[in-house]
Amino acid sequence: MIEYKEFGLEEFERVKEIYRGEGWAAYLHDDEALKRAFKNSIYCLGAYDGNQLIGFVRCVGDGEHIVLVQDLIVVADYQRKKIGTSLFKKAWDKYIHVRMFQVNTDIEDERDNLFYKASGMKPISEGNMISYYR
Repeated sequence: MIEYKEFGLEEFERVKEIYRGEGWAAYLHDDEALKRAFKNSIYCLGAYDGNQLIGFVRCVGDGEHIVLVQDLIVVADYQRKKIGTSLFKKAWDKYIHVRMFQVNTDIEDERDNLFYKASGMKPISEGNMISYYR
């Protein structure tokens, strides 16, 4: 059974493994910058299979007027099992009172775009990126 709980830098090495495994290399060039990014995040919720972190959502912002879903990532073996949907929904619900709840993604990423549209978010696009907001 998957359990959801907040986490911090105690999962730093596992977070890097997840980024690496899913090809998110941009985060892997500077450990200290990544640590600061996580410390400055307002919400990091992990999905756990037993004691193993297998995915997470990370949010940044002020928690009152704007929240940006910076990362939503699930290990490949656990994808297509509604874990990403659960992580996203938990962040959505936590910040339901926030005026602007937003996420950015690559305009070419068909799966992500379908997911955010199905969540009821509205798109704004420019160049190679697309933002969705509530």
